[in-house]
Amino acid sequence: MIKDLIIKNNKKIVMLVADGLGGIPYIDDKTELEYAKKENIDNLAKISMLGLIEPVSPGISPGSGPAHLSLFGYNPLENEIKRGVLEALGIGLELKDGDIAIRGNFATIKDNKIIDRRAGRINTEESHKLIDYLSENIKKIEDVEIIWGKGVEHRFVIVLRGENLGDNLNDTDPQKEGLEPLPLIANDEYSKKTAKILNKLIEISKELLKDQEKANYILLRGISKKPNIETFYERYKMKALALANYPMYKGLCKLIGMETVELGMDFDALIDFYLKNYENYDFIYIHYKWTDKKGEDGDFYGKVKEIEKLDSYIPKILQKEPDVFVFTGDHSTPSKLKAHSWHPVPILIYSKEGCFYDKNAKFTERDCLRGYLGIRKSYEVFQIILALAGKLEKYGA
Repeated sequence: MIKDLIIKNNKKIVMLVADGLGGIPYIDDKTELEYAKKENIDNLAKISMLGLIEPVSPGISPGSGPAHLSLFGYNPLENEIKRGVLEALGIGLELKDGDIAIRGNFATIKDNKIIDRRAGRINTEESHKLIDYLSENIKKIEDVEIIWGKGVEHRFVIVLRGENLGDNLNDTDPQKEGLEPLPLIANDEYSKKTAKILNKLIEISKELLKDQEKANYILLRGISKKPNIETFYERYKMKALALANYPMYKGLCKLIGMETVELGMDFDALIDFYLKNYENYDFIYIHYKWTDKKGEDGDFYGKVKEIEKLDSYIPKILQKEPDVFVFTGDHSTPSKLKAHSWHPVPILIYSKEGCFYDKNAKFTERDCLRGYLGIRKSYEVFQIILALAGKLEKYGA
């Protein structure tokens, strides 16, 4: 229905996403947002619409892929996209029909128990050397070509290219340390072949990596084929730009037809590109990864510092005076839990046209709970963002 109501106009929307932004009370009974000194975003909160968003459904902890898809107005339960495809597209790999893409993590294993799912977050240079080593030694298993792709830090991509491969398999990553890798379970005949190939790949790579101190094992996630999905422009008639440093987020944006650019790992480079190219787009998404990393590491004060650092960029971003500015996270990553969680995510929406606001509010989870938006699904809130930009016409007579 929304597609039929879209109005094409010159109003501009900017969405700044601090990955894993949400938290829960921890140090001094405060969340990271409550603890942080963030004058710019708190001042903006006093004249903005506030609320909390649920990426998928109550009680469900989302992955970054479905959480972002929901932010862009797509119901993630109706548009399932696994991480392998997103990582592959994000690092520039071309996927053919029938290819199976897999997101990989280097990990540390001892006595068949995972003691570090991220191999101590080995640096990118070291990770790339290991990928070169593996790709030289594992090029084909049976009749299936093995294509390796380099990611950031402990992350990498594997693409399987061959006949009669299925993607109906689980991850091998149990998502917690102290556990054994999960066995691959195939749920249809074609996926049994994929499981057979991947089991061999795991065993061969384990032997090749056995002398590594940290990265001596590989965990596999998001085993998937490329899905068919409506593009952002088809859906909203907006030319969109995605500014992200990490491959997964660029991959998702490529999949839905947003323009992406390769600017390395410097966030300042994203902001500079934004300032120089703002006028060329209707919708600009800017991603900030480091809040999520600190949350996953259980580093409360580190996450606070990242929030404060991001706050310093707010004046630069608002220089362009977008008609609608959105600040939120894709999901919550409380440092107390060291993982993605189900907790609703705070959101701020500023509009030139004006909206309901509270002059006494700050941008915190508790103030957002009292905000006009209340608690809503992320993909439903995108309709409100469109309405504030005058991009939805009246429904019915």
